[in-house]
Amino acid sequence: MRDSDSGLPLRDWIARVQERVEHSLDETIPKAQAIPQRLHAAMRYAVLGGGKRVRPLLVFAAGQVAQARDAVLDRCAVAVELIHAYSLVHDDLPCMDDDVLRRGKPTVHIEFDEATALLVGDALQSLAFETLSRAEAAPAGVLAMVNRLAKASGSEGMAGGQAIDLASVGAMLDRQSLEQMHRLKTGALLSASVMLGALAAGQMSETMAVSLEHYSKAVGLAFQVVDDVLDVETDTATLGKTAGKDAMQHKPTYVSILGLDASKELAEKLRLEARAALTPLGASAGRLAELADFIVLRKH
Repeated sequence: MRDSDSGLPLRDWIARVQERVEHSLDETIPKAQAIPQRLHAAMRYAVLGGGKRVRPLLVFAAGQVAQARDAVLDRCAVAVELIHAYSLVHDDLPCMDDDVLRRGKPTVHIEFDEATALLVGDALQSLAFETLSRAEAAPAGVLAMVNRLAKASGSEGMAGGQAIDLASVGAMLDRQSLEQMHRLKTGALLSASVMLGALAAGQMSETMAVSLEHYSKAVGLAFQVVDDVLDVETDTATLGKTAGKDAMQHKPTYVSILGLDASKELAEKLRLEARAALTPLGASAGRLAELADFIVLRKH
């Protein structure tokens, strides 16, 4: 992003990054007319025109700290958003969370069919790594970014967290087990988004690496705590997905374990931890600090 963007109010900066990422996603995903048309149409349906793009925002904000080039950040932002979109498509399938609404419209398996939705997730995941592998950076840097995203997406990251989530339906997890599940299911990809933004520069100091790791872990967990609160307090129209689904499916959440007020207090504690972790990085981390507020104080 241009240096002049650093003076923009957060809302305007978010809008500018979202617009940039939307354009990049549109250019990356094959057009609906390309064979196989139905699969490509479903991929575009799953990704384009919705979502807050929190993960790409974190990529660009961390990229400001490391002074990474926009061309590399574009690749990173697209890759993490494609992985996120694939996870949502698969999470919504009848064999997973069995949901019919996502981002205010029918889920992919409802709009198309289950087989197509499964292939959409597979294809988006492959496209994410293809996109990242073509980043205009040194081979060692590209390898480090691919490694980080792969780790965050697999059995020791997002997929593993989803496996624990499915196995925990109807169970009473303790707080430590719940935190482990969410650090994998939600936190791993959010953390990877931050670190990809920094890795895009090709190098980072030990101080930067430690600060960003601490920040990303706090903000990644905070995101899920707030999600659990919103699932209780917000209606379906505002959320863009089925509200109250966790309680209906008897899933353990921060609200079910800690209670609503304590969950809100935890989210605030994590917000402050995230901001404190950025102190050694000075003014360059201003956008990351603002995004910690954005994530915790959001209403949907």
